Amino acid sequence: MIRRLCFGIVFLLFFTSLAHAEMVSIKTPKARIRSGPGVNHPIKFELGTGYPLRVVSRKGKWLKVTDYESDTGWISKTLVSKIPHLIVKTEKAVIRTGPGTNQRVVGNAKRGVVLRTLKHQKGWVQIKHESGLVGWIQRDTLWGW
Repeated sequence: MIRRLCFGIVFLLFFTSLAHAEMVSIKTPKARIRSGPGVNHPIKFELGTGYPLRVVSRKGKWLKVTDYESDTGWISKTLVSKIPHLIVKTEKAVIRTGPGTNQRVVGNAKRGVVLRTLKHQKGWVQIKHESGLVGWIQRDTLWGW
């Protein structure tokens, strides 16, 4: 009984922390993710506008972040914003005219495509693609906020 209670508390704390994780997105056309907090650290990779990241920790003006593939690194706070974005985490996400599988398909987005978050509704997200296309995608095919 105590073991089940402890597991339940740990489970609840883990998922509560995920739900309240701080998210940011890249606000510049090109942002460098570094191996440590500072410009003297090597560049690990670069990301473009809107790319969503989860903040893991902070050090001065730097954020340690992770992405949807669990890659981690450090980025300057000046390169991120609180504008919500999502990234397609499955091979393909279907874009529909409304929130439901009975809605007309208006497009598809491949894995790694970044989308601007407009609205959430019961397992669906209204998104805007950089092309201007607006539609709805099932939430479980996306990562971010």
